[in-house]
Amino acid sequence: MTCHDSQLGLNDRARQLCERLIQRAAECRVAITRLDSGCRVIDCGAKIVGGLEAGRAMAEICLAGLGRVSLVGDRDGLGPLVQIATDQPVAACMASQYAGWQIAGEKFFAMGSGPMRAAFGGEKLFDDIGCREQATHAVGVLETNKVPPDVVCQQLAESCRVAASELTLLVARTASLAGSFQVVARSVETALHKLHELGFDLRRVVSGFGSAPLPPVAVDDLKAIGLTNDAVLYGGDVTLWVTGEDDSLSDLGPKIPSSASDDHGQPFADIFERYDRDFYKIDPLLFSPARVTLMNISTGRSHRFGELRDDILRKSFGV
Repeated sequence: MTCHDSQLGLNDRARQLCERLIQRAAECRVAITRLDSGCRVIDCGAKIVGGLEAGRAMAEICLAGLGRVSLVGDRDGLGPLVQIATDQPVAACMASQYAGWQIAGEKFFAMGSGPMRAAFGGEKLFDDIGCREQATHAVGVLETNKVPPDVVCQQLAESCRVAASELTLLVARTASLAGSFQVVARSVETALHKLHELGFDLRRVVSGFGSAPLPPVAVDDLKAIGLTNDAVLYGGDVTLWVTGEDDSLSDLGPKIPSSASDDHGQPFADIFERYDRDFYKIDPLLFSPARVTLMNISTGRSHRFGELRDDILRKSFGV
């Protein structure tokens, strides 16, 4: 079952973008490695510096090329904004970009995102949105500070039902320019994920646009997790164009932004420490953008919920 209007599969689209990135490897400051299994790894910021263009490429590959990502002028001195626009929001953000695959093995752990998730199709989410696909090549993005062991790559390829030589993985640590960039490019995805958790029919979402400030590059990954979460929780600003009647939007709307959570109001690093660095102890209602606007194309009405908290961002970013 497809959930997008492209003639190409999600992994085929992402593979095309990978080939373009490889052709520009030197100028984008990425490094390409072939493991013994044949798996291709593109290091965008795990062991190398990487850069802004590597981060933008990672983000668009993560969206399977169904969204456009850009860096635009700064908002009130907080730094440049990472901006995303998509007309295929469910496929781009939920079937591809969402980091829903826990990958572990050989003293290695990472959250997997990108269209390889649609080739695997193992998450329950795909029962709701469709978008599983049979792929001849799989592309994934891993948030990690190391190249994954070859045995892990072979397991991923097997799960995606492709040869290891037909698997491409992009890697970057959170505490890197590219790593921070691709995380902050998830403003629309976090809004859609919250809507799905609240039981909203994602088929009603026609298009999405969002932005969030790119935080300073942190000295370590733990600090980077705090900064990138703050960027979305307190600085993420998302607009979704939807269909249907307005009452459901008015009723559901207050639950969408991060302010719906009792944990809202502190830098994420403080919240994370309070819950013993266990994501699963944190109120799931927190993980969403600061402000969400629903534009109903069926009625012409707009509904806005939440607010931007630049005061918390200034404290978090140290600006």
